[in-house]
Amino acid sequence: MSTTTVETSADVTGQRPAAGPGKGRDRGRRGVLTSLASHGVLTAACLIALFPIAWLVYLSLGPDKDDYLHPGRIWSKMTLDNYSFVLQNTNFFDWLKSSLIVSLGTTVIGVLIAATTGYAVSRMRFPAYRKFMWVLLVTQMFPVAVLMVPMYQILSDLQLIDTYLGLILVYCSTAVPYCAWLLKGYFDTIPFEIDEAGRVDGLSPFGTFARLILPLAKPGLAVAAFYSFITAFGEVAFATTFLLDDEKYTLAVGLQSFVSEHDAQRNLMAATAVLIAIPVSAFFYLVQKNLVAGLTAGGTKG
Repeated sequence: MSTTTVETSADVTGQRPAAGPGKGRDRGRRGVLTSLASHGVLTAACLIALFPIAWLVYLSLGPDKDDYLHPGRIWSKMTLDNYSFVLQNTNFFDWLKSSLIVSLGTTVIGVLIAATTGYAVSRMRFPAYRKFMWVLLVTQMFPVAVLMVPMYQILSDLQLIDTYLGLILVYCSTAVPYCAWLLKGYFDTIPFEIDEAGRVDGLSPFGTFARLILPLAKPGLAVAAFYSFITAFGEVAFATTFLLDDEKYTLAVGLQSFVSEHDAQRNLMAATAVLIAIPVSAFFYLVQKNLVAGLTAGGTKG
């Protein structure tokens, strides 16, 4: 019996190495094919995403406004004259200043309000706190055309028409509800024990929030800041309605100056669009380290 058992074990162990290499090769082939397929899909996605940007840059190098109709001719006559014209003969820098004031103001005020709101809903249980968050969500469902008239009336009564502060408050009404939801989900991932430790050390609720919670919430704050900045930087409808002075136009509104009733200077529009993308790209570079972590962490709890 013992001899048979030993021989059977030997046979079994002898058969396993014979089947192993074949399975290993199959798995290796599948692994290589899967890797090639995934890299191919990602490469195609990157090319699709980058093509409009490359095409815009290419059109901005054409000297004539109708070069977009014959893009092949641009290659032989590329020039930077469009950029020179935009920078020297338009109010580009005034537009840039206005855009930065409005965008950074919206970012600072919006993130501050959204962070305190999200933290309060995450940590405190006051009456109808769930309904409060749903009300914030419902405010995002109204189209711009519906909000335009009441907002104009409110800003007119407050004498904030044609002011940066008025436009910042309008943009905050759009950015704060979304950012509050986003940060509420992120604050839910931070253990309650940290708040309790702060209270044991004698910190007030606001001190706990400012000194302990906010440093841990940097990724979520980075996402909220990026969303608020983009919301204000590229918006056109509100800026066109509430800003009346040419010198206070934002970049998005200033871009419309190249379009008349019967004509459009598309070469100058393309060059301006490329210049507009530079501040956004720089802001994205500053927050991109925390951006991915902030986008994913808020969905793990709550």
